[in-house]
Amino acid sequence: MIDTKTAPYAALLLRVSLGGLLLAHAGLKFFVFTPAGTEKFFASLGLPGWFGLVVMAGETICGLALILGVYARIAAVLMALDLLGAVFLVHIHNGFFFTDTGGGWEYPGFWAVALLVVALLGEGAYALRPTVKAL
Repeated sequence: MIDTKTAPYAALLLRVSLGGLLLAHAGLKFFVFTPAGTEKFFASLGLPGWFGLVVMAGETICGLALILGVYARIAAVLMALDLLGAVFLVHIHNGFFFTDTGGGWEYPGFWAVALLVVALLGEGAYALRPTVKAL
């Protein structure tokens, strides 16, 4: 049974923490790997290099959307797809554990599941925009 008194706060905690992680991940691409380095990495995966910039922008916009509770369900689904892409294009060949060389799929896989939980739960408490009903 779900505790309806505390569930909105659980959704808030999950939503804000995942949004913060997305902002940190976008910051890593921008400040450490640099936009040019991110483009090169995406090109090395067989994707258009510019798609790395789209992912950086998506992580930033969706991270803010999650933190603020604005279209958080949509942002969560989009970023779950992003993380599943990371699992299947980058991490799956490195083993399960994220501590494996090259980083296994454990962390991005769990992150994708957590984002899908937000999509199913809704925005929770203190959202700037009420939940989108249809998913």
